[in-house]
Amino acid sequence: MSDDDQELGITESKEHSTGEWYAEVVQKAKLADYAPMGGFIVTRPRGYAIWERIQSYLDGWFKQTGVQNSYFPLFIPESYLEREKDIVEGFDPEVAWVTHGGYDELEERLAVRPTSESIIAPFMAQWIRSHRDLPLRLNQWCSVVRWEATETKPFFRTKEFLWQEGHTAHADQDEAWDETMTRLDQYKRVYEDVLAIPPLVGRKPEHDKFPGAHTTTTVEALMPDGKSVQGGTSHYLGTSFAEAFDITYADENEAEQTAHTTSWGLSWRAIGALIMTHSDDQGLVLPPTLAPEQVVVVPIWQEDTQEEVVSYAEEITEALDEAGVRVHLDDRENRNPGFKYNEWELKGVPLRIEIGPNEVEEASATLVHRPDGESETIDGEGIASTVEDHLDTVFAKLYASAEETLDGATREAESREEILGTLGQHGGYVKCGWCGDEECEEPIKEAIAAEIAMVPLDRDEVPVHDECAICGENAEETAYFAKTY
Repeated sequence: MSDDDQELGITESKEHSTGEWYAEVVQKAKLADYAPMGGFIVTRPRGYAIWERIQSYLDGWFKQTGVQNSYFPLFIPESYLEREKDIVEGFDPEVAWVTHGGYDELEERLAVRPTSESIIAPFMAQWIRSHRDLPLRLNQWCSVVRWEATETKPFFRTKEFLWQEGHTAHADQDEAWDETMTRLDQYKRVYEDVLAIPPLVGRKPEHDKFPGAHTTTTVEALMPDGKSVQGGTSHYLGTSFAEAFDITYADENEAEQTAHTTSWGLSWRAIGALIMTHSDDQGLVLPPTLAPEQVVVVPIWQEDTQEEVVSYAEEITEALDEAGVRVHLDDRENRNPGFKYNEWELKGVPLRIEIGPNEVEEASATLVHRPDGESETIDGEGIASTVEDHLDTVFAKLYASAEETLDGATREAESREEILGTLGQHGGYVKCGWCGDEECEEPIKEAIAAEIAMVPLDRDEVPVHDECAICGENAEETAYFAKTY
């Protein structure tokens, strides 16, 4: 990208042309570019740095709770995939196949992994012999390929995407369910404490759960345009995979038992949710938890004050760096301060520090918050502690704004017309009674491209209304309808 392109800033409106605005932010903030093959993206260093930080938080939490990282092949033999019929049926339209190696046709087709249960489960079966081998908790950071025909939206919807997938085996249902909830809680935590996005927590309806799963739980995040993002899913698989792949163990009495398994995953769709939630018409906005640079120091000088201003700016930068703040000093001589402000705003840096002759004279610093432009001049003494407080404030502002988007965005409806009218006018979530039949989702899907994003986690929760809003039969549970990414 040339500097001329950079100077243009963001030309699209988040409110009025959300899709075009999003694509422009991703490219101009140097997060990703479109690859030459349709449906794929090239992740640039700034985009990958955000993924690495999300990865770092999650990976640490996983390891604290007994998970070990591993790596399994990208290719899965067709015969392995076919051993769990629900996996085959669930992913068949999206599987990419390798049929040749060099000039030779393969004896057996190899699937490019759409998910790894069918390659990991057989090895779990080999490695587990006794109850002493349980629980077994594995995770891998990798990419998967799902050959969807939808239009590319970087991080939200691509044929290949980065994620982590955890796979565990347990002695019984209670242990496996606790595992499922542990991972769901960690996904909720990464949205709340790292991404500054409050999510809703629930489970997927039976017809939309992971193929072969007993229960699929989900965190859902509401975007400012009123659409929901599936932020991460944790699946209790029951014994279906263990039975298909013969994952058994000898219990304390040497009797053979079937293990209960789970799988759980969070993808870089979280980056898409992050961009869509917090960014604005000036460009990317990042919370301090994830920003490659948390602070940029911009010295402002005339020719006769350059030396002392830059020297003081260097002192401030060094003090922040020593305190562990990710800080960058922008002392380029060929760019004026206004250009620098715009460039770093476009790149999403949470906090800017302006240093001019007045700040040098008063041994102070002027802090400017990225989300709203609020500024404050502070004492340069003990600046690291003050900056940390301001970074916390920036995070709190972002969370509060996202919370405001979610608050009041959940409405109730008692008829098909009410569901369609509310989603059409407001977006967000519409709660209604639902009989549990997939056919009652279809009229909403066909009319307005909305679906049941989730149902309550508690299966015994009383439905919000006694009757299904679509067919009028007795409601079995509450459905949360939403337009989705």
